[in-house]
Amino acid sequence: MGVLHKLALLGAMVLLCLGQVQAAGTEKDDRQAAIALLEKALAYYHDNGDKAFAAFSRQGEFVDKDRYVFVVDTKGVMLASGGPSSALIGRDVSDVLGPDVQKAFKDALKVPEGNGIQQAEYRWQNWSDGKIERKRVFYQRVGQRILAVGYYLPRASAEQAMALLNRAATDLAKDEKGTLKAINSLKGGYLQDDLYVFVVDLDTRRYIAHGTNLRLINADFGQIKDPEGKPVGEPMLALMAKQDYGDYDYRWKNPVTGRVEDKHAYLKKVGHLLVAVGYYSP
Repeated sequence: MGVLHKLALLGAMVLLCLGQVQAAGTEKDDRQAAIALLEKALAYYHDNGDKAFAAFSRQGEFVDKDRYVFVVDTKGVMLASGGPSSALIGRDVSDVLGPDVQKAFKDALKVPEGNGIQQAEYRWQNWSDGKIERKRVFYQRVGQRILAVGYYLPRASAEQAMALLNRAATDLAKDEKGTLKAINSLKGGYLQDDLYVFVVDLDTRRYIAHGTNLRLINADFGQIKDPEGKPVGEPMLALMAKQDYGDYDYRWKNPVTGRVEDKHAYLKKVGHLLVAVGYYSP
């Protein structure tokens, strides 16, 4: 292993660790805030019973940014919500929700009362931007009621980005044609919320696969610039001309939030291919 190769690998590992620390800090803050709001709602419900639903369903002390309290009963009827699901209040939602939400609901019904706060993940509409995003929810069953608070997980971590890169690289080495087809068909797990794979042929310097934007296929990667006109493709190609692994920071549109954000890409050579996966900074 050459010196440049070792330095690139070491740098990627350090940045991965830093990214994990940052993501862990954000996740910890969201987790604590959601649990605190749920505990507050549980205490209020203990004192007020079903009369608490009115307070839970208006913009006030039980709404914290994109976190809000919602309540369903064990039959699947939405009883209260401070978020977009307020439109479902009074309706049986058990049959109209997506399969992952249905599973989370059924799992919640299996939890006996008195087991404390539980958690689940599913996909739901973020009322701040209207996009469907991953959501982590904390809930507790109280009699025939299930009180819950959740928060959105729009950004993948550095660890998840590196894992997807390694997986794509391994698959390309085994079946280049099939893997490229899967990436371009947006199937096979190469598109995970704001994480996606893109592949450049180093011989032609052109995109041959892209996880979210097929219009870039056959485009000259060396001519790619960020939304502000700063070169992106050429610096990456220059970097990878010297080494097999690398990483690069730039600005790019997040496909989940729809906003231009800071992005950190991990880069890897697989024969004549440059494979890349990046994550967006909070």
